[in-house]
Amino acid sequence: MKIIFEVFKHALMITGFVFVMMLIIEYINVQTKGMWQNVLSESKWKQYFLAAFLGSIPGCLGAFTAVTLFSHRIISFGAVVTAMIATSGDEAFIMLAMFPQKAILLMALIFVIGIIAGFITDKVVPSKYFETKFAHNKLPIHEEEKCDCFPRGNLFSNIKKTSIPRILMIVIVIMFLLGIFFGEIGPENWTWVRVTIIITSLIAIFIVITVPEHFLEEHLWSHIVKVHIPKIFLWTLGTLLAVHILLEFININSWIASNMFIILAIALIVGIIPESGPHLVFVTLFASGTIPFSILLASSIVQDGHGMLPMLAESKKGFFSVKGINIIVGAIVGIIGLLLGF
Repeated sequence: MKIIFEVFKHALMITGFVFVMMLIIEYINVQTKGMWQNVLSESKWKQYFLAAFLGSIPGCLGAFTAVTLFSHRIISFGAVVTAMIATSGDEAFIMLAMFPQKAILLMALIFVIGIIAGFITDKVVPSKYFETKFAHNKLPIHEEEKCDCFPRGNLFSNIKKTSIPRILMIVIVIMFLLGIFFGEIGPENWTWVRVTIIITSLIAIFIVITVPEHFLEEHLWSHIVKVHIPKIFLWTLGTLLAVHILLEFININSWIASNMFIILAIALIVGIIPESGPHLVFVTLFASGTIPFSILLASSIVQDGHGMLPMLAESKKGFFSVKGINIIVGAIVGIIGLLLGF
């Protein structure tokens, strides 16, 4: 029972960190609406770097934006490949919470690998073929009106006529903040990780208090609290429990150690699933020291959270074309990594 309680607290810390970071990123995304198109030009390299940057944004918003730009024929198909290799979906938050230094290294590597893969894709595959096949200029994602989320006259005017969702979100973030501050959940010692979580939690509280009701209900409550957070918590809790059982009660370490290429193949296949949760298995296995960095890297190259769901809805062929390219890249990187021993 004690083990289950510790796993529950770990899952709670990870989900809480994901929650406050998603609040901040959603806030920034809406406040800077239109910035992505303004920085684009006809330069393919700028498209690759922009796509890699969008993919590097933790969560699904950057990936959704990349698919939207491709749908409107603003970026190339190769740039979409770049974005999907560079993205780690919601797992980026979780990896930053579990092993921050290795997570930053991984994100930097897939950023570079994504740019290279996007460039090669556009050189090998005719761009007109993909544009006519997969881009129909009708994929509106997050087409929101400009939100006055920072009222200069009275920052806390919204608290006077507050709603139940706002109260619940304030209570959730404050409870999470107190749990981190007193060491009940998260790091026991005062490290930069603990300080960072506290600072981001305070920013999240400020956002929840000051944003107008429309933004709070449409973006924060309906999009994050009701859609993302329950799935993230359940996937995290379930994965942590499953991996703990495998490592504690089943002698799986020796089998994995002698079958790394099979594990790599499984990781590549699982990466096809357009959902954040399955990749958590490999994140957790790496965090426990069961699999090497190369398999986590290969898995991260193929998987893209649910960033490809808009493409799947728009074109099944487009979805599997991106996934096919990413599997090839992931397999090459993973095999080289295993042969080199990292």
